[in-house]
Amino acid sequence: MKLSKILLAVFLTAAVSFIGCKPKDSTIQKNIADKFAANPECSGATATVSDGVATLTGQVKDDMCKSTAETTAKDVKGVKSVVNDLTVTPPPPPPAAPTVSPDAALNQGVTDATKDFPTVKATVNNGEITLTGTIKRKDLTTLMQSLNSLHPAKINNQLTIK
Repeated sequence: MKLSKILLAVFLTAAVSFIGCKPKDSTIQKNIADKFAANPECSGATATVSDGVATLTGQVKDDMCKSTAETTAKDVKGVKSVVNDLTVTPPPPPPAAPTVSPDAALNQGVTDATKDFPTVKATVNNGEITLTGTIKRKDLTTLMQSLNSLHPAKINNQLTIK
């Protein structure tokens, strides 16, 4: 009987000792935070611990970082399980397509078509070409054919023919 009391006392002492060795939630949480701070892949992740269960929250840059944060938390002494509530930051939207003026291509074509006619001035607005200045009668047909091939909405011919 004396031996059984001694064994019971040893068992109770050991049980109390083991319970006392278990890390506190606050210590576990601090250890996870320290590991996260040391690993750039865990940037944006935070952990709260309750009864040894670590709950991860925050935003990380991709699924690999989410997985790394979970593994990092699981490796901390005293963590029983991990609830991974991390979200992945959505990718940035694609860059907006540069806006090109619809008149830009037409403007370039008009510049090319009028380069051999220094007395002709041409402007483009909303797909319409306006011609001013002077031109020789023999050159008018060539110029008009070149401009019509650009398919403008309209050609306003205000040229003076010599």
